[in-house]
Amino acid sequence: MDNQMNQQITAEIREAISSNKKAVSITEAAKINNVTRQAIYVAIKQKKLKAFKDTTRWTIDLNDLEEYRKQKYSRTKSMFNGELLFDNQKGYFSINQVAKMLNVPPQKIYYATRVGLMKAVRKGAAWVIHANDVKSYQENYLNKRVESPAAI
Repeated sequence: MDNQMNQQITAEIREAISSNKKAVSITEAAKINNVTRQAIYVAIKQKKLKAFKDTTRWTIDLNDLEEYRKQKYSRTKSMFNGELLFDNQKGYFSINQVAKMLNVPPQKIYYATRVGLMKAVRKGAAWVIHANDVKSYQENYLNKRVESPAAI
């Protein structure tokens, strides 16, 4: 999904460039990046996004907007001790990713880790869950809960 969104954003930037626009307003930048105007404004104030002010209006160069998008923080790119935190190829997932995989609310996953039904490892500020732990939780807890009402 992240890749699809990147392609859509890149297509919108290409479209803006093809219409001979070299710069956009905060509103247009927010629409292109699929964020709020406030998020763009904060990025400008934190000097994460280059922009200049024409009397009363902020103007953002499309190349700067593209560079900001590439450098923008993404939880999926988070690192801990030089390694990717949520390396899905190696079977490591975040709480939210596990919740989506199991089609349950994230709070249920937090609860399962807290009471010991699912093993999770804390790396920095994030909880990381291995695919094997997700599978065993699903087999030992979720599937049993589905079966138990039918046994009554």
